[in-house]
Amino acid sequence: MLQILTSRGALQSVPMTPDAEGGRTTTPEKFDGRVALVTGASSGIGRATARALAAGGAQVIVADVDLDAGEDTARAIRAEGGTAHFIACDVADPEQVRALLERTVATCGHLDILINNAGISGGAQRLHELEVDDWDRVMAVNLRGPFLCAKYALPHLMDRRGTIVNVASTYGLIGAPQAPAYCASKGGVINLTRQLAVDYGPSGVRVNAVCPGYVDTDMGGQRGRLPPQQAAAALERRESNAARQPLGRQAHVDEVARVVVFLASGASSFMTGSIVTVDGGCTSTFNYN
Repeated sequence: MLQILTSRGALQSVPMTPDAEGGRTTTPEKFDGRVALVTGASSGIGRATARALAAGGAQVIVADVDLDAGEDTARAIRAEGGTAHFIACDVADPEQVRALLERTVATCGHLDILINNAGISGGAQRLHELEVDDWDRVMAVNLRGPFLCAKYALPHLMDRRGTIVNVASTYGLIGAPQAPAYCASKGGVINLTRQLAVDYGPSGVRVNAVCPGYVDTDMGGQRGRLPPQQAAAALERRESNAARQPLGRQAHVDEVARVVVFLASGASSFMTGSIVTVDGGCTSTFNYN
């Protein structure tokens, strides 16, 4: 039982919601018996989240288009004593996503947690300079991907009263220079999160989103494809921008992963449709000078 203070100043006992197994209260970051699917789990926030979920006892399905890096994540989890399986998947492809969910349930028996993390940046152009194919690819991965994964996961999640955590971005909350497709796609993820919370809350499925700010990660290996001088300049720009926000630095991927894991856990049992910023305060101030 949880005790809360009522508006009249009296303590009232409230029963905690039992977890999917029934009868037990889920403790924070404990996922024994749970199955979690993490997309884009080969690196960055996705890899850190997959490792954190496995450390809490979850069986983790590592999904990514990068076969070598995805397998490496699964191996790292197993080396740490966790349980993980890698399944290759392009989240923009409906048939691959359908197969991903079928293989997940066939391998693990059920699904409790979906982390929609896969995403791409789309480069840096103003809208009139952006190629239509580049716009479509960003939308396909960043917005269509979470739609497809949720579509095929929800029948399983309703059976387990499970949860979805979407990894959006502060760029879905504000405008940002030279990022029209990325901003639009992440804004779509944010409102899709709210809409799914409305439709599936009555079925016991919670849906929340995390909006990271500047994170010390190279999304999609973008800097790795640049000449060394340009890669160094890109990193310097990110660090310079992050230095102007209240906490004055980029986040470590583990700092974001901890919030994702919290939203996937019973510790957030009365949260759904929530959009949680993990941004060092950058959306709390206009500091673009």
